[in-house]
Amino acid sequence: MSYMLLIVEPHGQRRARSMDEGQGLYQRMVDYGDSLKKKGLLLATNSLKEPAVRLRVRDGKASVLDGPFTEAKEFVGGFYLLSCGTRDEALALAGQCPAAEWATIEVREIGPCYE
Repeated sequence: MSYMLLIVEPHGQRRARSMDEGQGLYQRMVDYGDSLKKKGLLLATNSLKEPAVRLRVRDGKASVLDGPFTEAKEFVGGFYLLSCGTRDEALALAGQCPAAEWATIEVREIGPCYE
């Protein structure tokens, strides 16, 4: 089974860090990804920049909304896509992610867009 660990961060948190702090935290995340890769669990990972852009198409017309979005207090700052056996294993791996110390890790199983 595949699970995605979404790193959900508060807006502005990155700007509040010093360069040394940010680079140190980033290196911890890289090291965590490397450990998952060595175990054969990592399918993909990346850090995402803020802000996002939203696109929707309704009645054939596209609309684009640039972020940051006032209603959102957090943003998805990155992800790890894992191949692991169970939800419990994915949760245990999420608990080992350094970002759990300063962000929320949302664990989502990968599946089709229908039930």
